[in-house]
Amino acid sequence: MSTDDALGSARDSAMEAEFDTVAAWTEEAVRALGHDHAIPAGCRGSGSPADLAWIAGGLDLHADQRFLDSGAGLGGPAAWLSEHLEGRWSGRPVLTEPMVHAAQSARRLFGFPVAAAASEDLPIATASVDAAWSLGVLCVTAERARMLAELRRVLVPGGRLGLLVLLHAGEPLPEEPEGNDFPTRDELETQIVDAGFRVDDEVDAARLPGAPIAWSERADRVEEYIARHHRDHPAWQQAAEQDRIIGRLMGERLITMHLLRTTAV
Repeated sequence: MSTDDALGSARDSAMEAEFDTVAAWTEEAVRALGHDHAIPAGCRGSGSPADLAWIAGGLDLHADQRFLDSGAGLGGPAAWLSEHLEGRWSGRPVLTEPMVHAAQSARRLFGFPVAAAASEDLPIATASVDAAWSLGVLCVTAERARMLAELRRVLVPGGRLGLLVLLHAGEPLPEEPEGNDFPTRDELETQIVDAGFRVDDEVDAARLPGAPIAWSERADRVEEYIARHHRDHPAWQQAAEQDRIIGRLMGERLITMHLLRTTAV
């Protein structure tokens, strides 16, 4: 096996553990603990309610406009959005998610249409989406330009795109989680503009409020359930190590979480 193949295999293994195997366990935990745990658990790694609300404010969704969640994971953010905009927006989210177990769990937990597809190759017609978001996906792909080009392709001119991205602050990282490819702020903006988007607004998520206590408690109960039942599994240990590394990097501000509102031009 070549060095590149070995690195690719490690990357795929890390992504599968974090976003697929743990996703299936999360569905199991939600069914055991109650459906009121589904949205907080399904938003793991995709921001707090304040983060989601900030991004949603730039989507301007109303009536029955078409919305895409690209790289949707378990579908928690899309379910939150439907509740948050109830009475204003009557559309139905469409989700894409490359990890098959996560896509299946999202469909079962929330009932949304879900396609098991990568954000770099969307099975969606050109100019068929009014607004979209992609949360925590641009920092786990080395093909950001291709992914952004695909999002621009499916959005109508003037369509809105919300992004949550972990950015590399520029200092050397003491350790790196497998499968992540953190862009710098300048790299990200160049790729966004080159893909045909205008950056309208941006905020460091550290400036926004954290999750409400009830939300955090439900998410924690799901994490505790998964750990209690699966902590001896290599996939749990690998995902926990990923979380530890990212937590350290963010705690030291070597990696920062940024939210962006953009428009397709």
